[in-house]
Amino acid sequence: MAEIGRIILTDACVAEGAAWLAEAEPRFARAMAATGPLPLRRTPDGFGQLLNAIVSQQVSVASARAIRGRLEAAGFTEESAIRAVSEEELREHGLSRQKARYAKALAEARIDYAALRATPTQEVVATLTEVKGIGVWTAEIYAMFALGRADVFAPGDLALQEAARVLFELPERPREKPLREMARAWSPWRSVAARALWAYYHVAKDREGIA
Repeated sequence: MAEIGRIILTDACVAEGAAWLAEAEPRFARAMAATGPLPLRRTPDGFGQLLNAIVSQQVSVASARAIRGRLEAAGFTEESAIRAVSEEELREHGLSRQKARYAKALAEARIDYAALRATPTQEVVATLTEVKGIGVWTAEIYAMFALGRADVFAPGDLALQEAARVLFELPERPREKPLREMARAWSPWRSVAARALWAYYHVAKDREGIA
């Protein structure tokens, strides 16, 4: 397990990481005093989780939920079922032309999801981003929440960027590359740092009306 680092399994794991961050960086201590306990946010791994990510791209939560419901009712949630139907049939159940293409590409990639559980995070990201429609952000979120990796970050996330700007009093919102570099200091608990920043984003948004 040393090759993939700590796995976040329980709220106690998150609390351990939060305590480490608060000790290492006082501004995280201040942020978490405002947010309260951080959420576990673990999700199942596998094909369904990535299909959900594709469905949810650039639509509201309600729209994504409705489309997932239609796919589930038709039995189009399993990898083999998606391989067996046409893109047109997927479009008839709510997917856009592009998302139908992405869903087919994911199903046809035949990823060994069980093997990913023991695969180093960089290789997980590389494997997933080979699939059309799966970007770095989606792959990092999958590693963080579906695989429970404790030391992965998603610096392309706009809410993380804005929360970092406010918490660390930066002159402007950091872009992906500088935020990735900044997050190195939060290893080996970068996933918990992300949870803290997401939680703090909502606090700051309420206080300051940030976008």
